[in-house]
Amino acid sequence: MISRGGQGTCHRAKSIPFDMEVVAENVSFHVNEQGYYGPFGGAFIPEMLYPNVEELQQNYLSILADPAFQREFDDLLRNYVGRPTPLYLAQRLSEKYNTNVYLKREDLCHTGAHKINNTIGQILLAKRLGKQRVVAETGAGQHGVATATVCALMGIECIVYMGELDIQRQAPNVARMKMLGAEVRPATCGSKTLKDATNEAMRHWINNPVDTHYIIGSVVGPHPYPDMVARFQSVISAEIKQQLREQTGRENPNYVVACVGGGSNAAGAFYHFLDQPDVQLVAVEAAGQGLRSGHSAATTALGKPGVLHGSRTILMQTEDGQVVEPYSISAGLDYPGIGPIHAYLFESGRGRFLSATDEEAVQAAFALTRTEGIIPALESSHALAILDRLGAQPHEVVVVNLSGRGDKDMATYMKYLD
Repeated sequence: MISRGGQGTCHRAKSIPFDMEVVAENVSFHVNEQGYYGPFGGAFIPEMLYPNVEELQQNYLSILADPAFQREFDDLLRNYVGRPTPLYLAQRLSEKYNTNVYLKREDLCHTGAHKINNTIGQILLAKRLGKQRVVAETGAGQHGVATATVCALMGIECIVYMGELDIQRQAPNVARMKMLGAEVRPATCGSKTLKDATNEAMRHWINNPVDTHYIIGSVVGPHPYPDMVARFQSVISAEIKQQLREQTGRENPNYVVACVGGGSNAAGAFYHFLDQPDVQLVAVEAAGQGLRSGHSAATTALGKPGVLHGSRTILMQTEDGQVVEPYSISAGLDYPGIGPIHAYLFESGRGRFLSATDEEAVQAAFALTRTEGIIPALESSHALAILDRLGAQPHEVVVVNLSGRGDKDMATYMKYLD
């Protein structure tokens, strides 16, 4: 499992228990025993990390299957996070696009995004492994805030690495992390964004292997992280199925749309639809200033297979294998690769991958705000931006995963106000 070499109308459903038997339903697009999704995945890590990663590989499935773990996780999702989040039929937005647009309101989670689903799960797991400290990376700051929040709740030391550029453009989230008791450390190398924060967090984990758990915020990194994060986020698609059944009498939408950087919110929104061929899975990447501008983060359009942060995936790289610096107006999508599950969805054709520019994302954010009174995160706005390209018919159902709220992005949005 470890590979040698490589780089370093608003409606709430009833609470859905965390059920590993339900989670295990999807087979064909799920990770195999070696940690691969088709040709993507694996664990390409330095030898110093073998004990850390092997400990997770050998224990995560049994811990997640433990009824006591499931009860505690479900209780926190329900009573602390506020799940289930609503599945909202956006009437005016539906009229605009002449179809039925439902918003999965992950923006209403405690801390303002879907990220807390994963941080609760991983920190519960870390406690069962006897860890006293958590280290994390963050881009837009949402994963950092979610990690700091749960560490405060559970009394665990928290260190968050964040790109120096992201610290400047996400000051409110930096303040939240510090108020919650986390130590925020800047990543000052490279593009000073998410990729570099991930490098620093991994370096910290290598140097502190015994008492520290590295909590990756997306479906990236060495196995078992992509699978583990997808499982914790799968509550999103489980709720969508139940809520659609209650509201419309059907379980499956025609489309599920989500933004993709590393891809945790998309993995969660897609999870229970992976083996439903009648459901189109639409992933929206950040085109930045344009696909051919040299300032983009549209991995599937511009990348090729390689190893990034411990797994084989698709990433933007030069002919000699150097990682190309990504760019997006959205700090959470400013990443040069995608998770291996998404690389496989792209290569196999199961997923439909589109991209939206900075300008398109901002316009989509204002459109949602002024038709539904909901200010979305810049990340989520990329998913909204492609609705006019989707080709959905008037009778069809489109679910957009609204992964986060836009409070953190107000400084950017203010630049576009008249």
